[in-house]
Amino acid sequence: MSGKPSNSTPDRDVTRDRGANPLPERQPSTAEDIADFVAKANAISPFAQGSKGRLIFALDATMSRQPTWDMACALQAEMFREAASLGSLDIRLIYYRGFNECRASGWISDSATLARLMGKIDCRGGNTQIGKVLAEVRREAASGVRAAVFVGDAMEENVDDLCRRAGELGLLKVPVFLFQEGHDAAVEQAFREIARLTGGAWSRFDPGASAQLRELLRAAAAYVAGGRDALLRLSRNDRGAAYLLGQMK
Repeated sequence: MSGKPSNSTPDRDVTRDRGANPLPERQPSTAEDIADFVAKANAISPFAQGSKGRLIFALDATMSRQPTWDMACALQAEMFREAASLGSLDIRLIYYRGFNECRASGWISDSATLARLMGKIDCRGGNTQIGKVLAEVRREAASGVRAAVFVGDAMEENVDDLCRRAGELGLLKVPVFLFQEGHDAAVEQAFREIARLTGGAWSRFDPGASAQLRELLRAAAAYVAGGRDALLRLSRNDRGAAYLLGQMK
């Protein structure tokens, strides 16, 4: 999974990777696992001076998301622009769609490459696979991932399993920013809990509200590139940053 940023970004099948075992792994966490997470969290310095920010950008690409996918394709460059003013940013795209399909790109270091990759992906009907996304974020924590962004409108999985995975990310100090399309109360409850457990934040955005999503993505990029201080500075003039900062612990 880890490696140098590349402009060559072939999709990797997350579901089939690592011995062809489907994700998410469902073994319960042991005391040794938790101790290992804590040790890693203490060892990681996610905002070391001069280091590149690494962000996982995860999207629900099931059929209901086509309008927002198109909007995200148009706005993803905002994340790079904001990060460029603070340092630098590498992004790994993860998306799921269809029947048990979940894929991850290589590390991407420029907005044009990410835009080309997203432009080749079409949305397909299927169930949510948020557990696989969280498992992938956990694997990448040791490689310097500072945060994850997730954009979606549904949650069709076991919420307790998702919360367990979110708690593991919280121990590793990897916040997840969840942006919800729509007004499904059950989805909001699950997304808010994942955000709380990881030390991240939740926000709703309205379909077609490109300015709103732009602010939220820019705020997430500011955090990844410059940490809480960068998000604090941005929040003085940016409503999205102020909203996310108000939720983060």
